[in-house]
Amino acid sequence: MLLEERLKNMDTLLNIVQTILGMGAVVILPIMIFILGLIFRMKIGAAIQAGLMIGIGFQGLLLVINLLMASIDPVVKYYQSMGSGFTTVDIGWAALGAISWTAPFAPLAVPLIILANVILIKVGLTKVMNVDMWNYIHFLIPGAVAYALFDSVILGLVITVGLSILALFIAEKVAPHWEKVFGLEGTTCTCMSFISYMWPLSIIINKIIDCIPGLNKFDLDLTKLQSKIGFFGNPAFIGLIVGILLGIITEQPITTITTIAMGLASVLLLIPRMVAVMMEGLSSIGTAANDFMQKHIAKDAQLWIGMDVCLGLGHPTCIVCTALCIPFTILLAFIIPGMTFFPIGLLTSICYITVMCVMASNGNLVRSLICSMVSIVLITWAANTFAPEATMMLKALGVPVEGMITEGGHFGFNLPVVIISAISRILG
Repeated sequence: MLLEERLKNMDTLLNIVQTILGMGAVVILPIMIFILGLIFRMKIGAAIQAGLMIGIGFQGLLLVINLLMASIDPVVKYYQSMGSGFTTVDIGWAALGAISWTAPFAPLAVPLIILANVILIKVGLTKVMNVDMWNYIHFLIPGAVAYALFDSVILGLVITVGLSILALFIAEKVAPHWEKVFGLEGTTCTCMSFISYMWPLSIIINKIIDCIPGLNKFDLDLTKLQSKIGFFGNPAFIGLIVGILLGIITEQPITTITTIAMGLASVLLLIPRMVAVMMEGLSSIGTAANDFMQKHIAKDAQLWIGMDVCLGLGHPTCIVCTALCIPFTILLAFIIPGMTFFPIGLLTSICYITVMCVMASNGNLVRSLICSMVSIVLITWAANTFAPEATMMLKALGVPVEGMITEGGHFGFNLPVVIISAISRILG
């Protein structure tokens, strides 16, 4: 009887969590920011405004990303039709993330993650407050994979909460460089997949570039380039040219070519505008957070607000890298040996992948592009390799699956997922 009651309570908690998450990050994020604003003693009007601006900016970014995918859809369909050996389906990060919230330990993981974060700040072990609740999926997905492969709810819960804590420490190390390169004062990135994999990998690649004569001296700064050649160095113009070339290569009619080109140009212009809207809200919440910390903790205390990696998308180098890496990623589907999936879902993640590459390269376009391309090769290979583990995870969470499934993002760039999947194979 007692067991039945506990199970009923867990189901109720799960339903509450799923209902909240069903509202999406666009709703969750403003609510979280509003609550934080009140905690940091902001006036109600100012807290509402901060949350609203962040929500509007985030919504704008999602709309722009959707525009990007709609613009290159004719190109994707052209190349997808060429591959007869694509037997694995790339479901995309959004679908996989939503599915991860159905893990049996998810209702307990969420309050434990929040509680651990608050305690660590209170005792002075971290200066990062992770408000990016939707991106708990970066912790939940590895936990769900562990649960599926090792049939252990406890292991899944421990991994999920443990990774959320580890992300705080990594995010604190990343914060100064994040602020310097992107100008995002008072914020840091808490997306585990990017700060634990893309960031150190890009640093390693940059160290290798430092050892290559000629290439190590090549510094292409887009801001300086634009000042010399004017609009022709603008990301929007680069997007226009990339769009035209993609249309011509894929034998599109002139009307479609112009649509692709204008779509890409629009995306590359609008992304930084949407980030600027988000920063209107973040700047006020960041100031309030640090004032609160200095008043109640210590005079030199600082608090970084942990946010989505998408905040870095406004950097011009990120924008140009995204445009150039789209055709490169499509090409990989045909040249990586044994490739079984077409990276439809991965294409939606390219813009996010470039952020850490740009940060590690200090905005240098050539270095950032090399880092991005090397990273995408490794990500695509890993997502293809660990498709069986992705399929097992979905089945374990009750998703009806026919054939083989993968996700071009998390099974490629979420390092804990890759490690857990590899360990499972080694152990048999």
